[in-house]
Amino acid sequence: MKKSYKALVDEATAKIRTLTTEEASKIYGDPNIVFVDLRDVRELEREGMIPGAFHAPRGMLEFWVDPESPYHKDIFASGKEFVFYCQSGWRSALAAAAVQEMGLSPVCHLGEGFRAWKDKGGAVGERPHHHSPKPTEAKT
Repeated sequence: MKKSYKALVDEATAKIRTLTTEEASKIYGDPNIVFVDLRDVRELEREGMIPGAFHAPRGMLEFWVDPESPYHKDIFASGKEFVFYCQSGWRSALAAAAVQEMGLSPVCHLGEGFRAWKDKGGAVGERPHHHSPKPTEAKT
């Protein structure tokens, strides 16, 4: 192995702004800040998520951020500050460094992750479920 995951996370962390759980809780609710949950849907189902956070699966993030991508999400062109988080702070460090390198700004990440947010009494809600409307029955 040429480079360990730990080395990658350490390199990413050196390039980005890291928030403590306490710092993140102070800015939570600011309308100019978007918390972005990078965790897998199964993690959201099992653990819940920060209410109001935008779910962006880690595997799609770069495609959703890039305005040239057919998968681009407008939220990433909003001009708001983005606080990325995952369970432990590793994926969010890598993600924040990647999107910062792509030109998204300002970005930071929750260094202690969702686990610490939850353990320290941060707001937690259920994952919102988006149901597709049922197709209308055709009348003949």
